[in-house]
Amino acid sequence: MRNSSPVLRSGLTVAAATVLPLALAAVPVAAGPGISVSTTGSTVSVTTSACTNISGSWGTASLLTSSQGSFAQGRQVTLSGTETRQSAAWSSVSPGTYTVIVICSDGTTAGTQSVVVTAAPSPTRSPSPTASPSRGVMGGVGGSATDYGTVTLVAGGTLVGAGLLATAWYLRRRNKPYRL
Repeated sequence: MRNSSPVLRSGLTVAAATVLPLALAAVPVAAGPGISVSTTGSTVSVTTSACTNISGSWGTASLLTSSQGSFAQGRQVTLSGTETRQSAAWSSVSPGTYTVIVICSDGTTAGTQSVVVTAAPSPTRSPSPTASPSRGVMGGVGGSATDYGTVTLVAGGTLVGAGLLATAWYLRRRNKPYRL
């Protein structure tokens, strides 16, 4: 039985962890044949160039929730645009996962794509010009920010230092068991 060195194994792990995000970022997201769906806040929009104008109509687009099974059950919007680009949009869409389907006026499906809406519909009131955070953005604290006093910070630093000293003592003791 052959054992590989830990350095080689950790090197391969680091290489894989470095290459994997780059490989995933390089893969384009397939939008289906002929449609492109995007979200901005609570607005979902779809564009296509696959439809042709028949009797003044480009076709329709439908926004379906997971519980809606057919094109007719969703929120339907008529496509508008030119020969090179047709589009449709839905505003005030609640957060959730939706499926966008575009059916051209000749009855063919231009494409289907799932989309996730994360922003809630925004209220129609305008923000106050004096509304600014008093202490800046408190990102990463999970909604609760507390100012700890000097005693709490010193106690925490002492615990961290004691942990480091205990770790160093344990590792030294493990290396040479006859020493204290």
